[in-house]
Amino acid sequence: MEKNGDLIELQPDIFMIKGHETSSHSYIIKGDYGNLLIDSGVDTNFPALQKSLLKIGLKIKDIDIVVNTHEHFDHIGANRYFQDHALIAAHRFAATKITLDDRYVTLYKSADLNEIPLRVHLWLESKSRFDLGNYSLNIIHTPGHTSGSICIYEPVRKILFTGDTVFAGGTLSYIAESGSVGDYINSILSLSTRQILEIYPGHGEISRNPAEDMEKAVQNAKAFLKNEGEVEITRFREDSSLDNLAEGE
Repeated sequence: MEKNGDLIELQPDIFMIKGHETSSHSYIIKGDYGNLLIDSGVDTNFPALQKSLLKIGLKIKDIDIVVNTHEHFDHIGANRYFQDHALIAAHRFAATKITLDDRYVTLYKSADLNEIPLRVHLWLESKSRFDLGNYSLNIIHTPGHTSGSICIYEPVRKILFTGDTVFAGGTLSYIAESGSVGDYINSILSLSTRQILEIYPGHGEISRNPAEDMEKAVQNAKAFLKNEGEVEITRFREDSSLDNLAEGE
């Protein structure tokens, strides 16, 4: 694993770009047939994203596809810099909220007074697939954190990009307004049937113990439902408001 500031090469031609403040991490896959970005992060994190892309020889216009793991502002905010030249893809349940500007769910607010609407060109379903030549990325619908959450599985390297569905240590994801704890448990149980060597989440550290972390996440979710003791859960809604989000607070 090679590190260069916020940029980490996780696999050959697969890079993590660490998010700042509330921004999600972004992931770049340099493909034989095109370059794919997973989650653009918040608007205000865009200069850091652009700088990291340049370190691996890519300009903004070299990104061909942007895939959003779900519809929250900290994952979609910088889409606006890509949507005129790249395909923006999201699960159809996330796409409706992004394109209809459902801010109660997305919490999105741009700092630009001349705000432009966000677009989604490709509405994904479970089992959709991106063939990049050197990598093949399978889309798995994993509702729970939100109704439109997806994970992205690479079957050869056996790696999973999880957005806000699974975190290292099994921390329970915040269950947002369109989400469901029951769906969350079911999604993780389904993911656990796959052979996964590493998990690349939307926030925090990489998981190198996927089976253990997914089992812990299910335990935390069940404990949360039964109100049993202290459950470690990510914070989201209580730390965010439409009034103080300059699209990337």
